[in-house]
Amino acid sequence: MSEPRDEEQPAEGATQRLPVLDEQETDHTGGADRSESPAAHEPPPGPEDEGEPEGRFWSARRVPAGIVALLLLGLTGLFLYDIVSVRAGRPGMYWRRELAEQLAERPLDDTWVLVGAGVAALLGLWLLILAVTPGLRDVLPMRRIHPGVRAGLHRDAAATAVRDRAMEVAGVQAARVRVRRRRADVRAVSHFRELDDVQAELEEVLADAVRGLGLSRPPSLSVRVRRPGRKG
Repeated sequence: MSEPRDEEQPAEGATQRLPVLDEQETDHTGGADRSESPAAHEPPPGPEDEGEPEGRFWSARRVPAGIVALLLLGLTGLFLYDIVSVRAGRPGMYWRRELAEQLAERPLDDTWVLVGAGVAALLGLWLLILAVTPGLRDVLPMRRIHPGVRAGLHRDAAATAVRDRAMEVAGVQAARVRVRRRRADVRAVSHFRELDDVQAELEEVLADAVRGLGLSRPPSLSVRVRRPGRKG
């Protein structure tokens, strides 16, 4: 007598329908995620693909703004206290009365009036310059690879990277690098090999190093090579 067959188990030789995987699921055997667009797997753009040059980073100007705010707060507090004192029937502050008398009696061509006006004009010009200039001169803008991300490289870090590449050139004993916004000055000392050969190799290697920094506006190179000075 045969045993009854389990209804949940398919009969031998029968066709069983397998579950279908969603195309957006990740292949656990090492395949790529099909839900991502083809642009997600493309390599980052190179120097030839860069768009408009990035502008400089703007400083928050916290220190000048804080100083101006504190000065205005102090002057406002003094004048408010003086006004309240006068309204309460007390005499005004001595310094305010003296200042009002001096301004009323002194002519406009007086030396102290001209000095005070010059100081106020210079202070206002300084504040205007801070307001219209970006600041952060030590941060060099880098190429924008992703639309929502901005990156910058400090000048000292760029100079260190360029100097490390310069020290890899055969014959270079020492190197000093100064990176500016538009130019990178390299001063190297070579203790063997011909100076022309060392300079030619340095220019080639450092040009590649500057391109590798990923700056929006790569600085031009200025390379000089000399022999070490005599000791004693």
